[in-house]
Amino acid sequence: MEKRQVFTLSQVAQHKSKKDCWFIINGRVLNVTKFLEEHPGGEEVLIESAGKDATKEFEDVGHSKAAKNLLLKYQVGYLQGYNIQEGGDAGDAASFKETKAREMTAFVVKDDPGTKYAAFVEFFVPILVASCFFGYRYISGAAQFSS
Repeated sequence: MEKRQVFTLSQVAQHKSKKDCWFIINGRVLNVTKFLEEHPGGEEVLIESAGKDATKEFEDVGHSKAAKNLLLKYQVGYLQGYNIQEGGDAGDAASFKETKAREMTAFVVKDDPGTKYAAFVEFFVPILVASCFFGYRYISGAAQFSS
């Protein structure tokens, strides 16, 4: 669909079912039907706001920047009479793709040889001490019976 399509509030209000779920956030009309199952808060949260302006609920939850960038993916148009500033919280489609690529990178934790050595010492030193103690007890107990 054309991203510049303009909808009225009554048009958006017609899309409030599980099979056709639309709502408005910051003047952007979103079709989140395909996102219902993926939403971390559950589909019920989205269906409650279906067909309405859900800007306040969206902002109150405190969504991440990645979540705000997802708005562009599900946007089908704009609310009539709403003035949207491009480059705001949601940015544009290019920034959405750039953010998505950045999210896919992973951090690699390098193995620290000192950590392996410390784990080895923490495991075997107590075993060595316990073995020495029980060995001493065994030898001193055997010497007591031989006298």
